[in-house]
Amino acid sequence: MVLLTTVTLCCAVVAGALAVLEPVLGRAREKQVADGRPIESASPASIRVVGAPFVPNVNPRQR
Repeated sequence: MVLLTTVTLCCAVVAGALAVLEPVLGRAREKQVADGRPIESASPASIRVVGAPFVPNVNPRQR
């Protein structure tokens, strides 16, 4: 029990210190990875499907 209490208190002290120092250190600005606009060059005709098309099984007895 003493070991559990010691580890808990040490973790709480570290987490508290980081929470206090976070506004001082600051966060880096997040970079935008991609644009929000849709891709114009992709059309449904340009996509090639490999394999059999998916057909849902609506009758479980038939396989």
